[in-house]
Amino acid sequence: MHPQREQLHNELHARPSIYFAGPAHLHHYAFLDTDGVCDGIVHRLCELTGTSPALDAVQGILTLDGGQVLKWERHTEFFTLTLMVPIADGDPLWPTPPPRLAEIASNHHEALINATLIRIETEESWAGDTAHYGFRDPAGSRVAGGDATAWSDFRLDEGGVNRLLIVNRALNDFRLGRIARRLLEIETYRMMASLALPQAKALGTELATFEAELGELSDRNAEDRPEGPRPLLAAIASLSARLERSGARSRHRFAATDAYARIVFARVEELRETRVGDCQRLGIFLMRRFQPTVRYCAAVDRRQERLAENVARLNDLLRTRAQVEIEEQNVEMLRSLNERTSSQLKIQKAVEGLSIIVISYYIFSLIELALHSLEALGMPIAPRRAVAIFGPLAVLAIAALAWRIWRVKRHH
Repeated sequence: MHPQREQLHNELHARPSIYFAGPAHLHHYAFLDTDGVCDGIVHRLCELTGTSPALDAVQGILTLDGGQVLKWERHTEFFTLTLMVPIADGDPLWPTPPPRLAEIASNHHEALINATLIRIETEESWAGDTAHYGFRDPAGSRVAGGDATAWSDFRLDEGGVNRLLIVNRALNDFRLGRIARRLLEIETYRMMASLALPQAKALGTELATFEAELGELSDRNAEDRPEGPRPLLAAIASLSARLERSGARSRHRFAATDAYARIVFARVEELRETRVGDCQRLGIFLMRRFQPTVRYCAAVDRRQERLAENVARLNDLLRTRAQVEIEEQNVEMLRSLNERTSSQLKIQKAVEGLSIIVISYYIFSLIELALHSLEALGMPIAPRRAVAIFGPLAVLAIAALAWRIWRVKRHH
């Protein structure tokens, strides 16, 4: 059996919801996992509850005093804590978190990306008016096929906490826990997706500078400058390097925004909303304000990719132009070498002709010297006989020399 068989199979049961019945408060906190925040929170939870989770555990559910249930989860970039506290008589409408949870939130305040408080009421226990819970112009929807109603005005209180109200009509413990989980996930993943917005705004200004610089480089490329393409190539290489560095810093954040946004859209659909009176639905309220953020980040990401493609295209055009100029220079050099080689061949042929003439003159001089030597020794030879004897020998010698020169030239 594969060593990871059990671990992969148990992913089906990972991240269960907290199941509960009756009126309750859900305190939910999400922390960015920076500088060991997750490990610090888990270690503190172990100290407070006297438990010791497995080293590779990504979530845990702890039962505390007074019927409270605490759930912690590790995610890729963040860590969540959800505490369910049953509502007792005399509890405030929107209580502060219990001391343990408040201590953890205070110690990691800088990493806190989302804080949400959900109040769950029954059809009989709720006040019947959202104004009683401090909501101003709230959005509301019937969810889970009309078995519950969810309300919120999505305004933060003094402590930076977003408040939601769920009125349960016919949900059992399991369905109520899942609805509450979906609403909390919508808020958490929406905030995680929005992390890219400040970076996208800053990058938009930077990209405008890059685009202006690219336009100037394009104009320079269209002009016939005497300094050649080398300075322009250096400028384009510098722009490409800065653009690549900018993309390396933002590419991961934009990809994460797209992934988180898809989860938000899916969770909104899973709510199965219907309208409550004249109120705007929760999903409509969120989509009208959240989708522009996602689309803006996606537009900046696409703008960055197109700019990189344009820079690469201009770089290719300039390199092609430089390559053409180099090829033209090579053609001129080859033409010059060809002319030089032709001149050398002509000179070589002239030298070869002169060499044959000189050698022929030398051979005939030797024959003449030999004839004078024979005449001095008393063995004169008639001119006709001398021509008949030494003429063919001289011609053969000159022919052999010419043939030898031809073979050497052909070999090389």
